[in-house]
Amino acid sequence: MAYLRQQFKDALSSIEPSKDKANAQEAHRLVRDVLEADSKLLEYGASPVLIGSYKRNVSIKRIKDVDVFVRLPDVPSDVTSQDILDRFFKVLHAEFGSDADGHRRTKRQDRSLQISFPEYDLYVDAVPARPSGDDGSWEIPQKGNEDQWVRTNPEELTTLSSQMNAAHDDYYVPTVKLLRQTRRALLGSKKPGGFFIEMATYQAFRSGAVSGTDHAEYYVSALREISKIVNDFVTNGVGVNDPTLPGNTIRIRATDEELDAARTRFADAATTAREALDEEDEGQAALAFRKLLGKNGDGETVFPMPPGFNEDGTKRASVLSAGARVVPAGKRTFG
Repeated sequence: MAYLRQQFKDALSSIEPSKDKANAQEAHRLVRDVLEADSKLLEYGASPVLIGSYKRNVSIKRIKDVDVFVRLPDVPSDVTSQDILDRFFKVLHAEFGSDADGHRRTKRQDRSLQISFPEYDLYVDAVPARPSGDDGSWEIPQKGNEDQWVRTNPEELTTLSSQMNAAHDDYYVPTVKLLRQTRRALLGSKKPGGFFIEMATYQAFRSGAVSGTDHAEYYVSALREISKIVNDFVTNGVGVNDPTLPGNTIRIRATDEELDAARTRFADAATTAREALDEEDEGQAALAFRKLLGKNGDGETVFPMPPGFNEDGTKRASVLSAGARVVPAGKRTFG
């Protein structure tokens, strides 16, 4: 079997958004400071915290957006979601204004304010949230409805992700990253997005159907289960669970064509990955994994070939043959 342990480690290093992290932290800090300085939001107990894939350490190169969850524990019940979004816009637009080209940096969205940081090539989404009952969950503005809120619990998801990673000897988070990268290679900018794949991965791990002893086995095992989950979602309408809100499923925006493409491509990918793991020829196995993982956000091939193999998976020719009595002369050049 072709485990290619070093190549999987190198692949994970290739998709790690290390250079983006400092920029993400700084952009978050700037937005947080502005919101915490506003007197009205301070009255509401504004307490911003990072959420999303970046916070859960499952982001892949490159980080294009950072989610800031702005907890407002003291906001009055008669303050609507639109009132809050209006306040957010007023405060953030006053601070960040327009970019060098005259484009307004603060953009209002259905449930958040998006602030662009062109110098970092990323966005920060500031999401207002109010408490929802006593279970530790929150409510955020509902898309398409001016006065309604919808329950969510992103901080709990961060906790669950860490717990799942610990339960699987630190293989869960790297597997999520590899699968997010696979989704990018298979679907590009089409939906479903990375969050859907992450939640499908969590569901697969939670079911007990994913296991392994290294990155290759975990990746292949998880990809197999995800292909089943995607198929059930598309073919039978079986939702993907929201682990933070029992009884709820996650929502995605995707066309029937996009969903059908995801079903087909993940099914094919699961088969390819299984065959690659069973392949005795390391070059051919690496070639298959290379196609599954594609290129990272910098346009670089994610999965490297093992030593001694060409880019097409064939073995490199050696100038020496087995049992040769004579070693070819060198060029007589030294250091």
